Amino acid sequence: MSVQLNWLRTFVTVYRLGSFTKAAQKLGMSQPAVTHQIRNLEKEIGWLLFERLPHGAQPTPAADGLLREVQGPVDALSNAVDSAYGKEAPRRPLYVGGPTELMTSRLIPAISDLVAEGIRFRFVFGLADDLLTRLVEGELDLVLSTIRPRIRSIAASPLFDEEFVLLASAELAARIPRERLAADGPAVLSELPWISYAESLPIIRRYWRGVFDAAPDMTPAIVVPDLRGALAAVKSSAGVSVLPTYLCAEELASGAIVPLLQPEVPPINTFYLAHRQGEFSRPDLTLLHGHLLLKGRLWS
Repeated sequence: MSVQLNWLRTFVTVYRLGSFTKAAQKLGMSQPAVTHQIRNLEKEIGWLLFERLPHGAQPTPAADGLLREVQGPVDALSNAVDSAYGKEAPRRPLYVGGPTELMTSRLIPAISDLVAEGIRFRFVFGLADDLLTRLVEGELDLVLSTIRPRIRSIAASPLFDEEFVLLASAELAARIPRERLAADGPAVLSELPWISYAESLPIIRRYWRGVFDAAPDMTPAIVVPDLRGALAAVKSSAGVSVLPTYLCAEELASGAIVPLLQPEVPPINTFYLAHRQGEFSRPDLTLLHGHLLLKGRLWS
């Protein structure tokens, strides 16, 4: 069997991007050249690797098995060549994506010692679906995702569980009959102004279903698409809201804001640390991944 290394590199790229066209763009090749290399590889090993679809390429089970065998060595050799011959700087920045609030309040303060070791970072803020797409396409190296990725080429590890709390400022909470809230449910809060991340009440809805087994029916007084802004509004006594505890830990500890209810099982959402399979041949990425998994134990 005579399999060329560049065929395997092309195979790994097509697999990860799910597209011959995108692989050609990333590799600086023509699409016919990519197709030719994949066909040569399929002919040499005797397996069909991709089902050609109108809008991409679907890996076969044979491709899944081949990827597990070759992606690590292909990535390691590619990185070694790039470092030795200057195609890519040995210390190129790590591109990390995630939600604004978690990145600014937890991740960025946690990486100062890595910066001191010479690792450079570029941060991208956004929603999970878009960030995971950019991860698949090679634009990002690591994503903190609010959803568990269901993508063949992406691996993910649980990072930490964010816990949600129904809260108000101390001033506003003093006017709310919290004992009635525990006994009678959310009707007690019906006349209060609400602060939400979006018109659809995504975080409030999650809390309502988990705690009250019902859907919320309020119209928010304030909609602010940044949880830090929602926290600022709560602190000013503009209204009540549901927020993750990691974002308001200091305010809760100081008593500036207070929980209105303390359910036995508070609603949670798991964050995942996602990366492309086979990328851990990069020591800086491996270091960051392990570093964040350790830090994540302290973020809940």
